[in-house]
Amino acid sequence: MASKRQEQVAELIKRNFGVVLQQEGSYIYGNAFVTVTQVQVTPDLSQAKLYISVFNTENKQEVLLMLERETRKLKQALAYRIRKHVRRIPDISIFLDDTLDEMYKLNEIFDNLD
Repeated sequence: MASKRQEQVAELIKRNFGVVLQQEGSYIYGNAFVTVTQVQVTPDLSQAKLYISVFNTENKQEVLLMLERETRKLKQALAYRIRKHVRRIPDISIFLDDTLDEMYKLNEIFDNLD
């Protein structure tokens, strides 16, 4: 169970990383639409796992690889936005969240049952 401070830092990162993706993202991955769905922070606030959803492209794994290549630049942009709110900027790891894709597949299956 996450502490209140972990939840606060996770929400702070989620909001600000979303803005970073809006500003810097099109230079990295083109026309894909990327959103941050969830952030999990370790108890010592040194690492953050960011889960993203990718829309408007068929090759979601390629977008994830592009983001991983630019992690340093993205972390710097995030650090610039949150530096006054945290003592230490956490290391970020980016993961693909395919929950919505699975939901759409299930809805399609259920629609075909009728």
